[in-house]
Amino acid sequence: MHDKPSSPDQSGSALTLADLGWSAHFEEHCEDAAALSPMRIISVQRAMATGLDTAGEHPLGFPPELRAGGLAVGDWVLVDPDTGRIVKVLDRLSLLSRRAAGVEAKPQLLAANVDTLFITTSCNADFNPARLERYLVLALDAGVAPVIVLTKTDQVEDPATYIAQASALSDKLAGVIALNAKDPAQVARLSDWCGPGRTVAFVGSSGVGKSTLINALTGSVQATADMRQDDAKGRHTTTARSLHLIAGGGLVIDMPGMRELGLHDVAGGIAELFEDITLLTTQCKFRDCTHMAEPGCAVQAAVAEGDVDPARLDRWRKLKSEDRMNTTSMTVSRRRARALSRAHKAEQDANRNAKTAKPGKGPRKG
Repeated sequence: MHDKPSSPDQSGSALTLADLGWSAHFEEHCEDAAALSPMRIISVQRAMATGLDTAGEHPLGFPPELRAGGLAVGDWVLVDPDTGRIVKVLDRLSLLSRRAAGVEAKPQLLAANVDTLFITTSCNADFNPARLERYLVLALDAGVAPVIVLTKTDQVEDPATYIAQASALSDKLAGVIALNAKDPAQVARLSDWCGPGRTVAFVGSSGVGKSTLINALTGSVQATADMRQDDAKGRHTTTARSLHLIAGGGLVIDMPGMRELGLHDVAGGIAELFEDITLLTTQCKFRDCTHMAEPGCAVQAAVAEGDVDPARLDRWRKLKSEDRMNTTSMTVSRRRARALSRAHKAEQDANRNAKTAKPGKGPRKG
């Protein structure tokens, strides 16, 4: 009922909501909302957002409860056309989130309703299996198809070693692509995961070529920065998450390079990525086995037989420990925030009642 064509896309044809990722899933959540307009969030600022529909881009306001990280780039929302304010965030098909950088334990929403995550790294010192596993856990836990994109193949004699290492990380990968980001013909290989209604996102360190790839897909020009050759580290060029139309159809979410990816609430993703170790833990003699040195430990037996890489087992332990710690600390933070909110509301109610209470009658004179 909402799918009417209007503004042209970059190829010159009229856009529909379906082209922007609208589907029956979101339509089901729009009952009794005929007076509201569906829009896709393409950027989020501190107190404002930008929505996209078939008529173009619109500045949007949103209620205070969404300002504490309740709105993500890629979200579908219902908007009051008279006020330009977001009324409802529709249930997401997927959500990518991390622990926000800093001391305070709180989540930071990265992107919503993503179909494919392009995990981007380069064929140099930036290639780090442990970091790639973090991104894989993030994607798998969210139900997003992960594709590893290896860039700067023009700077190495043979990228086959990097392809083999990346492919060995998981049999859950939707693909491993090695390319030169500056060659449009090679970038076109990513189109297998793009197309009308499909949403892809790029993650990875700064300087690995994410913006160059996005420029090629969208036909636009964004700021790019080369990686330092001495340590293979790049400078941040993208400063905020944003959603863009792909020239051949579909949408792409660009995200700033992340120096750290704190995981939380991703136990399912860890179990899926390390499926072999997860299965072994169910075969240990003791239910509370720590898989360190207990007798009858199936995990340690597999290590001794050469079936499990000790380094990979160590990375599994670290990820599980970090996820458990971050998830617990965020739960505590949420409870504390709710308690403070209730106390603040109770104080406001008490002050309001005190102001409106009628003064009592004085003593009667005899």
